[in-house]
Formats: sequence, structure tokens, C-alpha cells
Amino acid sequence: MESKTNNDDFNKQIHLRPLKAEDFEAIIAMQKQCFPHMTPWTYNEFFSQIVTFPQGQIGVEYGGQLIGSSSSLIVEFDEYGNKHTYDEIAAEGYIDNHDSEGDTLYGIEVMVHPDYQGMRIGRRLYEARKELTRQLNLKRIIIGGRMPNYKNYKDRLTIYEYVDEVFKKNIYDPILTFQLSNGFTIKRILPDYLPEDQLSQGYAILLEWMNLHYQPKRPYRMLPSLPVRICVIQYQMRRITSFDEFAELCEYFVDVASGYKSDFAVFPEIFTLQLLSSLPDARPAKAVRRLAEFTPQYLDLFYSLSVKYNINIIGGSHFAFEDDNLYNIAYLFKRDGTIEKQYKLHITPNERHWWGVQPGKHFNVFDTDKGKISIQICYDVEFPELSRIAAEKGANILFVPFCTDERQGYLRVRYCAQARAIENQMYAALAGNVGNLPFVENIDINYAQSGIYTPSDFGFSRDGVAGECSPNTETVVVADVDLEVLKRHRKRGTVLNLQDRRLDLYQIVDKNPQ
Repeated sequence: MESKTNNDDFNKQIHLRPLKAEDFEAIIAMQKQCFPHMTPWTYNEFFSQIVTFPQGQIGVEYGGQLIGSSSSLIVEFDEYGNKHTYDEIAAEGYIDNHDSEGDTLYGIEVMVHPDYQGMRIGRRLYEARKELTRQLNLKRIIIGGRMPNYKNYKDRLTIYEYVDEVFKKNIYDPILTFQLSNGFTIKRILPDYLPEDQLSQGYAILLEWMNLHYQPKRPYRMLPSLPVRICVIQYQMRRITSFDEFAELCEYFVDVASGYKSDFAVFPEIFTLQLLSSLPDARPAKAVRRLAEFTPQYLDLFYSLSVKYNINIIGGSHFAFEDDNLYNIAYLFKRDGTIEKQYKLHITPNERHWWGVQPGKHFNVFDTDKGKISIQICYDVEFPELSRIAAEKGANILFVPFCTDERQGYLRVRYCAQARAIENQMYAALAGNVGNLPFVENIDINYAQSGIYTPSDFGFSRDGVAGECSPNTETVVVADVDLEVLKRHRKRGTVLNLQDRRLDLYQIVDKNPQ
């Protein structure tokens, strides 16, 4: 809220001072006169202002009477940016978001008693703000200025046309004209800044005054951050008696991941083979066909868990029949209730021989509420072309559900995933099975050390490991990866793998895109 106001005797008797709690009644009376259609502050709001930032609450006194005031706080302006509301910036009047380490003095109110307007009281208050900005070595003053005269032009001019006419001095606005004459420059128009300000139709004009004396206080600047929390589940294969028991175990881990406020929970490859332990023994090729009968229950389970626990789930992978062909499919269950899937594209000799698994035909990159991701099932990550295609399509995180029976097989998956993270400047999250299923043929033993891996450069975790499970133990690992750090790394890293590719010599093409 911003409003404003020659005589030697008057100038001699006027003085500026900090506002005090005893000024509350006078402040409210003046607010009601200056802003009759707007809600005045409560005592708690006013008291919070003078306690939180006393230097920023300034009064003008004449003959023992308070005739003007200004209120402000300090903020780190980049945290709010060019789109915000009055309530956001003023913390609904309490200014408990005041940041003494911030770089900007933000003015939330200036007012002058109507009987004293036209006597340069407003100019005195603005000069006091500028001096405070210099004393505190702040970078700027920002204000959300009202435009009370817009009410007379709203039917003829858009707000943009109105501001342009005021700037050209074709129209006089008591607030905006005054602020422009005090050295403020127009930054942008803020819609819905203060909805109850009907004279300005809820609009405000974002204005800035730069402190030419400003000296940066610190050798760094605030950098944006976009963290994504991943929970990798190192799942123990154990004998179970029913699908309900399997569902209970899965929900337990989803609950754990959600409890840590994870954005993604990742289960291992073909961990649903555990369900075979509840069925009569059968040859592997026949057994997986019986396993595929659980597909509707599996899909219903993870769909409901993703929505119930508000988390994106990579549901490991599961054998499913489509058109009489058996596929190894990783399903992505998004927390908005949608389901997507990635077929395993490279089939190991073991899968082909024992189960008759067929390769998928399409490679996908998925949009999520935490950016683009790729899912590569175990053996697929050992083919670098896929990750390069994923990176070119904008993927930032590579999820690798895997199932390996001994250390050599595990290390192939792990080393290749870390290589893909370095080559494509992306994150990689691996989830594997542990434990034994002695009564299920061809899935009797497992070896895993699941983890979350990063590029190898400054700004990332040491050794490129954001988090890692203990080997061969049922547990989870939770880690945050930052997409903004990744973005900066791709532009200014020690090496720039994506930028430095020799596309004049080689190129990778997805021959069968969806």
C-alpha cells in the first residue's frame, strides 16, 4: 500500500523517528483515512513489524502528532522473484519472513495524513528508506506500488496502456507519478497483488530503486535448487504363501519411502517371481505363465499404493503376456494415477532359454512431476546407446531395476550404470534383489548392492555415490539428487560429455520411436 504530501516553521518542527507500539491507534486512524476501502492492520501485525525490523518502521511527527509513516522489511528478492502477492511478501502483515541477510529493502506501506499531503512528507519518507538502504548496504528498494487513479480509466484502458500513459505523463496518478519522480523504475505489472485494492483493480506496479553505493557482501550468489528424493528398495526374496502377503510386504516399503517424503520408490527387476513360492512347483517356462496371471492384481496394488502414499513408483519389473508373447515389463505408477511401461529390450541368454522372454520394440522417456526419466531393466543398461538416446530426449534420471545372482553379474550392471551417469551427465538409481528362493527354479540365489549414483565431478557426492545399501541385506537407501545442479554441470562441468560429442563423426538414432 503506497499513498503521499512549504513553510520554514513546518520544516523546523517536523522530525522522523522509529515507530513505537504506542503509535498503533494513530497508525490505524491514518490507515482508515488514507485507505478507506482496505483492511487496516491488527495490533499483533503492527507489533510484529516493530519488533521484527524496528529500523524499517518509520514515523513522521509534527507538533506531537503522527502525520506519516512507512513500513518495510528485508528479503532475499530472488526467493520471491517478479511474481508474488502482497500477502506473500508481507507475510500477511506480520513480516516474520524478514531476512536480515537479504539484499533488498521491500516497502509494504507509505502513507501521509490527508491534512498534510502536498508538503513533501512522502518524499522525506522515501529519502529515509534510501538512506537506510545505504546504511545497511542493501542492493535495492522494491515496492509494489498502487495505482488508485486507474479506477477512472479501467473501462477505457488496459492496465498496460494506463501505466504507459502515466509514464509518458499524459495521465497523472498520485502514487505512480510520485514514485517515478523519486527515481524508481518500472519492472513489471503484478496482477492480483492486493485483491482488496479496488481502486487499482488489484494490480500493483513493481518498482525498483538501485543503490549505487551497494558493495556485494559475499563472494557467492544464491543458486536455484530442484531436489528429487529417491528411495531405492533392496528387496529380500523369501517364501510367501499368498498374493496378500506379497502385497503387505510391498506396502511396507512404499510406506517407508513415503515416510521419508520420497518422490520415487524403486523396486527390483522381476521381484514378483517371489509369488511362485506360493504355487506348486513347475518348470520355469510354465511357472512364469502362471505368474503372469497375477498381472491384474499387481497393477491394481501398485496403482493404489502410488495414489494412497502420493509417490511415484517404479514397480520393479514383472512378466506379462501380450499377444501370446511373454515380456519383462517395468511399470511406472505415477502418483497422479497414470500408469506407463517400459519393455526390456535386450534379453539375456538365460531369460530366453528358461522362460522364453521376448524383447520389446520401443524405448521410452517418461514425463513425471519431477522431470523426464528413463527406465532400463538390468541388461539394458549395458548398452550405452539407450542412455544416450534418453539424454538427448531430456532424461535426467536413469532408473535400473535389476536381478543378478552373483557378484560378477551385479558389477556389470553397476559399473555400466555408473558409466552411463558419467557419459550422459545424469543420475542413476539401481534396485536389486537379495535373499534366496530355494524352491523356485532359476531364481534360487540373488546378489545386490543397490545404490544411487551421480556424475563424477565437483558439486556431486564423493566417488559419484549419493547413497548405497549394504550388500546382500534387505534395506533401503534414500538420497536427494538435484536437477538444477545437474543442469549447471551440463553447462559448466569440468568436462562436457554431451556438448563435446563429435556429431560430425557419429550419431545415435532411435529407429523405432513411439
